[in-house]
Amino acid sequence: MPRRLVPVALILLLVAAAIAVGVAMGNRHKGSQAGTQASDSGLGLQQTADGPIPLPGAADLLKLQLTGTVDPIRVTFKVPPSSGLLFDLKTGKVLWRHLPTKVLPIASVTKMMTGLIVVDRLKPGSKVLITKQALNYQGSGVGVLPLGKRIGVSAMLYGLLLPSGNDAAIALAQAAAGTQSAFVAQMNLRAEQMGLTCTRYSSPSGFYDKGNHSCAADLAVEAKALLDQPRLANVVKHRQAVLPFPIKGGKLYLYNHNELLKMNYPGTIGIKTGYTDAAGLCLVAAVQRGSRRYGLVLLHSPDPGKQATQLFDRAFDLPADEG
Repeated sequence: MPRRLVPVALILLLVAAAIAVGVAMGNRHKGSQAGTQASDSGLGLQQTADGPIPLPGAADLLKLQLTGTVDPIRVTFKVPPSSGLLFDLKTGKVLWRHLPTKVLPIASVTKMMTGLIVVDRLKPGSKVLITKQALNYQGSGVGVLPLGKRIGVSAMLYGLLLPSGNDAAIALAQAAAGTQSAFVAQMNLRAEQMGLTCTRYSSPSGFYDKGNHSCAADLAVEAKALLDQPRLANVVKHRQAVLPFPIKGGKLYLYNHNELLKMNYPGTIGIKTGYTDAAGLCLVAAVQRGSRRYGLVLLHSPDPGKQATQLFDRAFDLPADEG
């Protein structure tokens, strides 16, 4: 090679080496980013405009066994619910079913998801502002929420889940997400993350049936998720509650609509009722006796309390290896 060409060749070699190092560093950086993203995913976090929110762990979700065709319990109701499902809350085994994937309006059963989002976003001891929008509610309500006051989130959850307060649902949604629409977006995101294919929400309360629906199979998964949240499980098991409250008399008396709790059905541990003209009478219930823990969903039932007791009675009468 001529002497005058050596410096040029040397320069070209140096440039090529620099480019190779840059590409390697870039790939290493991308690999590091990918590893970080995978780590975040493993932690069950998803980034949103408001920061990361906890996602339900797939291992913790109820895995319903809907593939079988013959259930251990056979009950013929004179007027059956539009949809229903009796299941083992631990194993997901189905004990009785009636059109469990039929999509139906669910009224205030919606508030199960509202509660799940609230406990993720509002820490224990936080306060909830009572707004004009909250007091401009329709349907059932706590009814004595004081405008402009800040109420503890625990008391508000009781107001949401026992008397099914639509006013409490609005106030909690605003406190947790800023607006009701932003909160509903989080409800639908959570339903998607949980694999709830029947489910869509249009409000935090369930008062409006349009665009607000689910099915018994999806609600079974939600019921288990709710009972896995101690802050919610501790609320829904109460037949009534007396809470300190900034109103005349200083106490708030709340009563649960759950028919099984009202009749002191043995072992009842919750969960939620609902009613609108379109949805009819709805009940999601759970009963535990000893090591057995069963859940039930009844949608548009002519008599949820009576049908629930019949089904739970049959479930607990089964031999242990069948139940």
